[in-house]
Amino acid sequence: MRSSATSCRTARLEPAALLTRRRLALWLVAALLLGAGAIIAIGYRNAVSEPVVRRLVLAVPGYPTNAPPVRIALFSDVHVHGPDMPPRRVEHIVEEINALHPDIAVAAGDFTGNNWIGRDYSIDEAIAPLRGLKAKFGVFAVLGNNDCQAGAGAVSSVLERAGVHVLRNQASSAGPIAVGGMDGRLAAMAASRRRTYSALERTPGVKILVAHRPDEFVFAPRSVSLVLAGHTHCGQIVLPLIGPLYTGSDFGRKYLCGVITNRSTVLVVTAGLGTSHMPLRIGAPPDIWLITIKGRANDRTNAAASQQ
Repeated sequence: MRSSATSCRTARLEPAALLTRRRLALWLVAALLLGAGAIIAIGYRNAVSEPVVRRLVLAVPGYPTNAPPVRIALFSDVHVHGPDMPPRRVEHIVEEINALHPDIAVAAGDFTGNNWIGRDYSIDEAIAPLRGLKAKFGVFAVLGNNDCQAGAGAVSSVLERAGVHVLRNQASSAGPIAVGGMDGRLAAMAASRRRTYSALERTPGVKILVAHRPDEFVFAPRSVSLVLAGHTHCGQIVLPLIGPLYTGSDFGRKYLCGVITNRSTVLVVTAGLGTSHMPLRIGAPPDIWLITIKGRANDRTNAAASQQ
């Protein structure tokens, strides 16, 4: 009889236990959803935040003795796409770049968007705000991989009409600087390098290479003082203890972000302005670089870089 009574009591408790478990499961699901929502909200807020202005002063050998320093504004990966980077936001960023009073403005590619959600914009709509860019020695750009997918010829034509000089394996003089630009197509890179380096060598001035991917730093000749690149977004999603979920570089995290020096050549990798695939940034805020190039007293020493 005692066994039977115990069984009855156990049976009567089972519904309450099941209800408790269900409540715990619901609380757990709710907590996970709230946590995911908070991460998405923070990531989106970071993605649409004002770009950080990072500054670098670079003294290079061979800089003309009587020439004043040159200020270069570097930006990349605009990725014009809704909801985080509509053309009106690009207009505001152009105003911020102009407020830095650069002598040269350099865009390291990927003007077109590729987010999985949000509004698409035409090439004309994406690039139109760049008409407002102002720089004493000109505005230069290279194409990124997304621009090539959207149509390299079309993107180049619209950029040129907007007053942006597109360098496709070419070089151009900009005051005391020789700016070389490499095409952003991932195919036939060896041929692109040869053409770009040859053009740079024929152009007088301190050699600067603009390439969409930072990987070109590895192949740049020693005559190049500075390599400017984007593409990696500095990881875009960089998690604590884990690091970046994706780098976009064949060299992993080695050239992911910031300033890297190898002998007399300096690499600057910008985090870019827009986002790729999802409108989120965590641990990698958008940025613009203002790089000051100047001479140094002793040309026999290597290039010296100092961040401010």
